[in-house]
Amino acid sequence: MTSKELSNGLLRTLLIVTGISLVLLLIYKIFTVIVYLIIAVVFSLITNPLVQFLKNKLKFKNTLAVITTLLLSLLFIISFILLFVPLIISQGENLSLLDINTLEGSFNDMINNINIYLESHHINFNQVFESSNISSKINFNFIPDIFNGIINIVGNFGMGLASVLFISFFLLKEKDQAFRIFKFVLPRNHKTKILTSMEKIQHLLSRYFIGLLLQLFIILILYLIVFLIFGIDNAFIIALLCAVLNIIPYLGPLLGMIVASLLIMISGIGDDFIHITLPNTLYVICGMFAVQLIDNNISQPIIFSKSTKSHPLEIFLVIICAGILFGITGMIIAVPSYTALKVIGKEFLPDNKIIKALTKDI
Repeated sequence: MTSKELSNGLLRTLLIVTGISLVLLLIYKIFTVIVYLIIAVVFSLITNPLVQFLKNKLKFKNTLAVITTLLLSLLFIISFILLFVPLIISQGENLSLLDINTLEGSFNDMINNINIYLESHHINFNQVFESSNISSKINFNFIPDIFNGIINIVGNFGMGLASVLFISFFLLKEKDQAFRIFKFVLPRNHKTKILTSMEKIQHLLSRYFIGLLLQLFIILILYLIVFLIFGIDNAFIIALLCAVLNIIPYLGPLLGMIVASLLIMISGIGDDFIHITLPNTLYVICGMFAVQLIDNNISQPIIFSKSTKSHPLEIFLVIICAGILFGITGMIIAVPSYTALKVIGKEFLPDNKIIKALTKDI
């Protein structure tokens, strides 16, 4: 090999590495847009049957059918959010969020009640609490920051919702035209494989989302039973909130337990903490833990394994890796993305031993 060939090879390698780095950087910068696009595609797949029903059965024009579907979806989302308004109002009244001194007093009362309860069991909580110097580190002036954070979340959610609906409108309205253009630009030698992959991906993702809805419904019913047994106020709304949080793999159930515990304790301000609030909270946590045992060992492995045709260990490892790389968003989209990649791998690399082992059931 001559020096010229070597330098050309190094230059080519450098250009390839630079190109890949730039592409990865671009993906990182527009990751939010990519997430919006993925959500819009999924949303379009879910709502497309309704569009077809309006067009075929009720004889709606294509544009009118799409607009009606989006409006109904938006109405459903708004109704879902409004379900939580009574909970927010009641908890706001309990906490008196605008009165920092009242909130701080309630916190101190709760600490004193916990101290009394533990001392009755020969545990000196007060000494531990004072030695850790927690009270000096707690500043209840963080409440305004919480409000600002909530405003930012609402703003980001509004922008994301508008973006998803806007993208979904064109995906639904011009689906046939876009598909024809897509088929036209596909390379001839790979067209059949790509179209077959898309069909299989759509089928598996439809199964996955149906399975996810079934799992959330089961969790909602089980949580509701637990909350009703112990007489928790706003049982259905809290159960629904915890079930929705369960969409986040592994972290969601923990967040649900924390949220439910806080809401129960806040609702119990003014009641006998030792004999009512604390026991109810502990019983509910145990009940939620039992629900998660049922979900993790029975419903989730059966539903997800059958819907995505993946081993539970595969799903676990994929979710963990996606969480490390992309955070909570990565954990949510990990299984659908992995399922799509498996289908693509089977179509384009059917003889690869690893892919053959992973996709033997697809």
